[in-house]
Amino acid sequence: MLDLEYFKGLFLNITIRDIIDMIIVAFAFYKIYTLVRETRAEQLIKGIIVLLVATKASEWLRLFTTHWILQNTMTVGVIALLIVFQPELRRGLEYIGRSRFFTKSFIEIREEDITDVIEEIVEASASLSRQKIGALIVFERETGLGEIVDTGNDINGTVSSGLLINIFIPNTPLHDGAVIIKDDKIRAAGCVLPLSENMNINKELGTRHRAALGISERSDALAIVVSEETGAISIADKGKLSRYVDVKTLRQILQNVYSRNIKKKQGLLFKWRNKNEKD
Repeated sequence: MLDLEYFKGLFLNITIRDIIDMIIVAFAFYKIYTLVRETRAEQLIKGIIVLLVATKASEWLRLFTTHWILQNTMTVGVIALLIVFQPELRRGLEYIGRSRFFTKSFIEIREEDITDVIEEIVEASASLSRQKIGALIVFERETGLGEIVDTGNDINGTVSSGLLINIFIPNTPLHDGAVIIKDDKIRAAGCVLPLSENMNINKELGTRHRAALGISERSDALAIVVSEETGAISIADKGKLSRYVDVKTLRQILQNVYSRNIKKKQGLLFKWRNKNEKD
């Protein structure tokens, strides 16, 4: 009865400020979950929860030696977590940096030029697929890929199917690396990407697919992969790989990528103009 009265009183004393506080905390936990879901961090978090439960259980059961070991392990583990979760922490900070308050425009080209750029990329991908020529094309979005670009050779050329195809022709100097595209420009070619550390990846996938997944796990970049064995086109985005993508689907995905960010840019520009007009 006492517990019921306690919870009743607690419920009646909840204010709007408390509700807002709970919503913020719930939203933060949800975002953290979406960041670590289906990554190695998810398994580590499960391990930490088990240790916390074991520590509390050993205290209740008066297992003093076990409790002392677990308690000290958790204390030292805070420092270890910062090291182990370094990629996830970096990813989380990048996510915050990509919020609308800090975001930079992804598209610096006119909307009418988007179709031409997309068609050049689709044509190149389709041609490479037909010829079974391996390729890896990465689209830089809001997260800068400067350190990746530095591993390759500067191109700074306009996106064209001919240039993309020539880059990936076998036995040429740049064919083994990745091409980085920013807006309507090919920034660099022959770039080295980090490989995915996901242990659940299909063993049939080669280095290109693992590299595509790796860059999509560490940034918001989207990567197109053409298999040199089957000619199949795959797309890596947000740490997930979609295989056997047809030309129509590829075109639609690229249209979504470009148009979504064009609208974002236009929305921010509209707000900025309205603010200046009011001032």
